Amino acid sequence: MSDLPDLPVTFRPGHTRVILLTAAGVIFLVITGIALLLDLGPGERLTFVVTAALIFWVLAQLARVRVVADESGVTVVNIASRRRLAWAEIVQVNLRPGDPWVFLNLSDGTSLPALGIQPGIARQRAIADARTLRALAEARSAARGTQDQG
Repeated sequence: MSDLPDLPVTFRPGHTRVILLTAAGVIFLVITGIALLLDLGPGERLTFVVTAALIFWVLAQLARVRVVADESGVTVVNIASRRRLAWAEIVQVNLRPGDPWVFLNLSDGTSLPALGIQPGIARQRAIADARTLRALAEARSAARGTQDQG
């Protein structure tokens, strides 16, 4: 198991994150600049800036997705939610052809999307990250099984 990364490890769509945060900053600056250049009243300018800030916030929320694996489990941060899972809760890590992101099959019979690993721009990186997370989950399951028997 020496090919497994040291924990904690964070998986996130790096290129997508950079694009989203760059776009958020540019959009904020452009809309705010337009508000300052146009002959507007204070309320209208404020509306422009608040709209720009709202767009920035939405894009920042999209950019915050990640999967963090540590010794005790996995934290999945999606757009509007955060969920902490113990290793024992993860039955399978899936990234099938055509999937927009990784899905975690859980011990309660449900499936949790993990948007932190998505094959959009960097497909090979996402595949490698999914394999690493799968190997970590399997290694933790094997370690639990050995501890339970001991």
